[in-house]
Amino acid sequence: MPETLTRTDGATAVSNSEAPQRLTQTEAPSLAELTEAAGYLDNRAKLLHDDTSELHVDVLMTEWQKSTSGLVRLDMTTLLGRLASLGFAWRDVARLVGVSVPAVQKWRHGKPAKGESRTSAAAILAACNMITRHYPLVQDVAQWFEAPVRLGCPITPLDIYAARMVDKVFLLASGKADPEAVLNYFDQDWRDKYRDDFVVVRSDDGLSLHPKD
Repeated sequence: MPETLTRTDGATAVSNSEAPQRLTQTEAPSLAELTEAAGYLDNRAKLLHDDTSELHVDVLMTEWQKSTSGLVRLDMTTLLGRLASLGFAWRDVARLVGVSVPAVQKWRHGKPAKGESRTSAAAILAACNMITRHYPLVQDVAQWFEAPVRLGCPITPLDIYAARMVDKVFLLASGKADPEAVLNYFDQDWRDKYRDDFVVVRSDDGLSLHPKD
């Protein structure tokens, strides 16, 4: 039975050892409610992450386009000289621009280039400048472009850029992207195509990929 107590102001109060227990059961959330709340917060966090990731990519692409617009004012010889100073081979420049090596050689010697080609060269230089500025862990941008995205697969950031997936190149440079997810986006059959064609070889310079004999 509850015990009735008289307070100093003449009112009565009920003392019951079960009251704190009933109060706890009433005010504290149940385990099921905590699970539901945690799931809700997890979903909100994922949605927020997706939204901020999309915003980050949008801002990067806008900056890249703006930087390209500024660099396209330079002549082709200057653009090629800056790419060469970064360490790019002419065959790689030709591939990224989408022309032949002889075309690049002509531009190097002062032959005029079409506006589209000059814009492509400016875009490559703009992307390199942004990677160097925003992602300092990429210490040699030209060599990074030639490094495999994933050990055991010969696909490189250069391949991905040449396919005009520039946003994926930025994500790889940031270190936040899942390499396999990027490769799946680039080519869903990459595992079957390259699984048995290359082997990883350890040397004094580190790990490298070599075609199987």
